[in-house]
Amino acid sequence: MLILLLLAAPAQAATPPSGVVANVAQGKSLFAANCARCHGPRGQGVRDNGPTLKDAGALSADFYVRTGYMPLDNPHSQPWRTRVLFSEQEIRSLVAYVASLGHGPAIPSPQWQRASIPAGLKLFRDHCAGCHQIVAQGGIVIGARVPPLNKATPRQIAEAVRIGPYLMPSFSDKAITATQLNDIVAYVQWTNHPDDRGGWGIGHIGPWPEGMVTWLLAASVLVAMCLVFARRLKT
Repeated sequence: MLILLLLAAPAQAATPPSGVVANVAQGKSLFAANCARCHGPRGQGVRDNGPTLKDAGALSADFYVRTGYMPLDNPHSQPWRTRVLFSEQEIRSLVAYVASLGHGPAIPSPQWQRASIPAGLKLFRDHCAGCHQIVAQGGIVIGARVPPLNKATPRQIAEAVRIGPYLMPSFSDKAITATQLNDIVAYVQWTNHPDDRGGWGIGHIGPWPEGMVTWLLAASVLVAMCLVFARRLKT
């Protein structure tokens, strides 16, 4: 199951501002102050605390810092989207430093604007809906909290698919190609403003509540009709 643990920035803020230059030396200082306690002073990892970051690359560092997943107060807690603690320049510097520790993957740039939403729906249904529900509103999984994806930027969605944060499995470009990933991103973005052809989204949390509301309305009409007929019979 594709548990996209995504994901404080609104979805429309998909691309970080340009013109901000990273400073690796500053990133090293930020790492020492905020990350070394769990990951070690050189990113080598600390037993029973944080994993090694040798091959984490810019991709993992960018995802975890921009979502507020890191730094964690308790290294054994599930990361959860919180307020981002760093400025844009600090984020880029920290990411650059983590990337310099090894040969990890680069940050993806999903080209989702012209991707296929129907194809993304199918892929999301097959890989993601088991945890996030078909409209990406989050769900319940034993041992983890599954967040809604309405705050996930396109870049964060792509990063999470490749990283597999927390209990989520990672998907290589062989398992989910770049084109398929663009389709998934396009569909998740569409779920933020779906086409409610029925006129009532009911929270966009799937068919079960829609069915319950239908039965409730039908039962109310049935009771009302019984009361009308009963009054007429008395007269």
